[in-house]
Amino acid sequence: MFYKSTYWCAINKYYTQSSLSILIKTLSILCLIISFSCESDEILDTKEPLAVTDEQEQTPTKPEDETSVDTEEEDTTGEEEEETTEGEEETTEEEGETPMDTTVETNEFQNAHEIIAAMGTGFNLGNTFDLNIQDTNPNNIYPIIDLYYAEGMRHVRIPVTWLDGFDGNTLADVNGHVNFSHSRFIQLQAIIDYAIAKGMYVVLNAHHEKPLFLNYDDSPAYNSLFTNLWTDIATHFKDYSQLLIFEVLNEPHGVFGHWGGSINPKSSNALQLTRKINQVGYTAIRETGGKNSYRTLMISTNARGSIYLIDDVYPVKTSLPGEGNDNHLAMHVHTYDPWAFCGQTGNNSAWPGENFFTTLIENAADDAQVLEIPLNIGEFGVGRQSNTAERNTDLVRNYYNLIRNSCLNNNIAPTVWDDRGWYGLIASNTGGQYMFTNTIVPAMMMP
Repeated sequence: MFYKSTYWCAINKYYTQSSLSILIKTLSILCLIISFSCESDEILDTKEPLAVTDEQEQTPTKPEDETSVDTEEEDTTGEEEEETTEGEEETTEEEGETPMDTTVETNEFQNAHEIIAAMGTGFNLGNTFDLNIQDTNPNNIYPIIDLYYAEGMRHVRIPVTWLDGFDGNTLADVNGHVNFSHSRFIQLQAIIDYAIAKGMYVVLNAHHEKPLFLNYDDSPAYNSLFTNLWTDIATHFKDYSQLLIFEVLNEPHGVFGHWGGSINPKSSNALQLTRKINQVGYTAIRETGGKNSYRTLMISTNARGSIYLIDDVYPVKTSLPGEGNDNHLAMHVHTYDPWAFCGQTGNNSAWPGENFFTTLIENAADDAQVLEIPLNIGEFGVGRQSNTAERNTDLVRNYYNLIRNSCLNNNIAPTVWDDRGWYGLIASNTGGQYMFTNTIVPAMMMP
């Protein structure tokens, strides 16, 4: 509308004015009109970009998308940072590995009650490393372990004499230091490793130590001897798992007292010496530290580990090594009672009846319970030096079954004695393969 009204005004002037100048002016005006019209069209075109601007109003979504991408990158970075933090935490744990391992060791090593329960039934590898009677070649002993394991046995007690026997070819010297390069010790360790590899508990002890049985007097000389012995043994095996158990001293007798001997086992001096020798061995082992701080240790009564003397040697809990505060401590006793039936010179006519044995086991369990300490009956059996046919009877088989099940019923770990002699439970056939004799062990393992 604007450019059309301007056009008609210019025509009117054309008619009122004359000559060429008027025409020129008119043409100039027309050029201006055309120019103005073009500029108006350009102004209208510039609104197109406003529509684009409307699109550009969506462009903040792109930065938002980009921000979202950035946020994802930041989140990813955050995840990486979290992972790094976790890695740093893991590194911190690794830096604290030593104290953490100590805690793990404490937790991994079950207390003695749990160990005794897990041990179940076991057997003795008797007259082998304690007396120079049976072959110590590991290749001849592995099949014995396999045979007992297949029958359900889950621990083996290996009696070892360190200070005496073997015609003077001892494992330890006169000061109690062990020769770990001794061929017999190397055989011993191979057998320990073999049993542990099968998941069996192994009880390792100091067995026929005559220098102590004949002479121990709580003097520095003998305390040092026994300390050296157990310090060496414990240090050598310090990295072994809880499957290895130490029994401080087998069957204290002699100066420690014995029934029918010159020293009454209930005398104050005999009881005091028994407590002291257990304490010396206990302290030596514990002071080696590491896993030996939590390893299950066993202490014994005097009169050859008499089952009757638990409450005499240790009348109260605080009289125990560790003053009753060590929950990795167990009691170890033996029973061949009554000797008239169980001893190698005994006979079946001396059978006292089942009640004798069940009461015997229950009373021992009660004594241990007063001390809040678990119990292992580390030796039991019926031997015959003569009239060996008596062992191949239901009466004897019933004895073994009764002792085992009475023990288990009273949370006691039973360890049957097998010396492959008077108390033997296995023999090899003509092909050299071991088998159970008199079916005693299969009968014993029956519920």
